[in-house]
Amino acid sequence: MEHQRVKQNNQQSNIAFVLGNGTSRLRLNHHNLLDKGIVYACNAIYREFEPHYLIAVDVKMVNEIVGSGYNKTHAVWTNPNKGISTKHHLNMFNPHKGWSSGPTALWFAAEQGHKNIYFFGFDYQGLQGKFNNVYADTYNYKKSNDAATFHGNWLSQTERTIKDFKQTQFYRVINPGDFIPDQLGIQNKNLKTITYDEFNKIIPGCTYTDENLQKTTI
Repeated sequence: MEHQRVKQNNQQSNIAFVLGNGTSRLRLNHHNLLDKGIVYACNAIYREFEPHYLIAVDVKMVNEIVGSGYNKTHAVWTNPNKGISTKHHLNMFNPHKGWSSGPTALWFAAEQGHKNIYFFGFDYQGLQGKFNNVYADTYNYKKSNDAATFHGNWLSQTERTIKDFKQTQFYRVINPGDFIPDQLGIQNKNLKTITYDEFNKIIPGCTYTDENLQKTTI
């Protein structure tokens, strides 16, 4: 399938949630988001959760998803890469941006016309210089003691999306003290950085306490 505007469900809500896989996302109870807006999520989250739209652009990750059969019953979006084992039951970004999965998901949500977009798990930095990902140490992911992944491209792609969709209000949700890149500062009039506690006041019932973080073992 070629890239087309999403029609299903979008008229129900101007709110979208975009889930990256940085470990700050463990504060989020994403299961409770599904009836509060449209959920866009990335890569291995399909192992434990069914978002409205799954975005994966890494060939190995796409082939894992295809191998599981998830794409036959759920909306999966990717780029038309040659290494993908099959194009059946996949939605293709055409043309595609050539971006990483998280920023692609953020752009996709904005492109669909949501007016308020909350994004989570876009941590950018590593954990004390080590790989920062909810799914570290699992299939198709690096080890948790591997060096942090370069985040410059993720950051520039996020910044580009925010600048391109000036009529959309973006909210980056983080924990107190988390890294805030200069590029995502207050100069962006349509971007607010808020904490999970602040998010919980806006959209109640979708966060865990610090003592009860989501446990991901897949």
